[in-house]
Amino acid sequence: MPSPDLRVSPGIPHALSKGLALLRGRLDVSADFPGKALEEVDGLRDNPPGFPGHADRTAVELVTVDPAASKDLDQAIRIERNGSGYRVHYAIADVAAWVRPGSALEAEAMRRGETLYAPGAKVPLYPDSFSEGIGSLLADGRPRPAVLWTHDLDADGVPTRVGVERALVCSHAKLSYEEVQADADAGRAHPSVALLSVVGELRQRLEAERGGVSLNLPGQEIVAENGTWLTRFRSSLPVERHNAQVSLLTGMVAAELMVGAAVGILRTLPAASPEAIDRLRLSAGALGVDWPVAQSYPDFVRGLEPGEPAELAVLARCTSLFRGAGYRSFDGSLPGDDLGHSALAARYSHVTAPLRRLVDRFASEICVSIGQGEPVPGWVRENLAGLPELMAASNRRARSWEHSVVDLAEALVLQKRVGEVFDAVLIDVNPRSGMGTFQIADPAVEAKLPAEGREPGRAVRVRLDEVDLSEGRTVFSHAV
Repeated sequence: MPSPDLRVSPGIPHALSKGLALLRGRLDVSADFPGKALEEVDGLRDNPPGFPGHADRTAVELVTVDPAASKDLDQAIRIERNGSGYRVHYAIADVAAWVRPGSALEAEAMRRGETLYAPGAKVPLYPDSFSEGIGSLLADGRPRPAVLWTHDLDADGVPTRVGVERALVCSHAKLSYEEVQADADAGRAHPSVALLSVVGELRQRLEAERGGVSLNLPGQEIVAENGTWLTRFRSSLPVERHNAQVSLLTGMVAAELMVGAAVGILRTLPAASPEAIDRLRLSAGALGVDWPVAQSYPDFVRGLEPGEPAELAVLARCTSLFRGAGYRSFDGSLPGDDLGHSALAARYSHVTAPLRRLVDRFASEICVSIGQGEPVPGWVRENLAGLPELMAASNRRARSWEHSVVDLAEALVLQKRVGEVFDAVLIDVNPRSGMGTFQIADPAVEAKLPAEGREPGRAVRVRLDEVDLSEGRTVFSHAV
């Protein structure tokens, strides 16, 4: 899979107010919701609809594992021994139990598509009173409606049975990645996630055997601290990768359910062409990174170390092989072309983040209907054909937002350092424009300027010439 998503923590500096306002205007996004949608959330909070079709699973000791500042908690987990294998309980917030077809809340979510993140300036898919309140799997002792997946795995992590049902669940603890990792390292892991590393590593091994690829690129993190934003590059913790494997497992099982029933929506990614892989092999050779002829692309990528400049440059170039991701929907018959996700080497669907991504509400409802032997609701089928383009537009907007937020953060970090010279590593070059991406470690920013014939992996020095804070623009040149 591509590199980790941008991570942010709360808090917006005054200096960026103008830049964020311009960005919201340019992308036509707003954190404000129509009054009718807010009224609907208030009504749901004051008069919950009741969930008679949800089984009582409150005795399952689920916990959430997320970034420490997160409040929109989509997933809760418990893993336990099951004979020689494992049983994974995975609860996903049941947004469809709250959001009714034809409601103002649904209409606004259809317009937004997904949550856009920035410190103190999040643009949520649903109002915070819903996504961080009644709809979230908060550890407040209150039963919440969920789509509960139960995966039985054998000793090697291979699924042997799956169940999916509507259920009332309770989250017993809100855990952060950092504390789960620290507890695991100290041998005092919470019982609900004590086996997460075991199952996660088994699933990673199966991913490798399938030919799946995960890029271990450092993600960029924006942190609000002392009234300003700071940026840093961070590699994901093992527990984050293990937790992601449970989400991927659920998405792959969901995809197979939908394919088997010939109704659903999948996340797809075409395979890289042999020519693209050949170009990557040539790039690796030019950078001095050994790629044995007999070694496959997935095996090669798994051995790359982002701490080595040349190998980081190769990893950055690997992202070019992940282009073309999209959604494919079907109802009644399967498309004739490939429905696979090449990075996972499997079929896959988005079903685990319905508070943050619109499509998951529809895909989850399809899966729970199939799992319970019920017809897929009409409101789901009526929207299936239009969802791929709706989500494609949402994804484009989200990418623009994320890139622009990073630009604003980098401009803020650099605003008082015009004229300074920084050590950098050239990690990528656009073959058409010749523009290079240079990674600066301190501060953690990326500079864009012409490569001027330099090869990726080379250490260089760059000078900061200009900063425009309102536009999030930085101008660098090569230092002599």
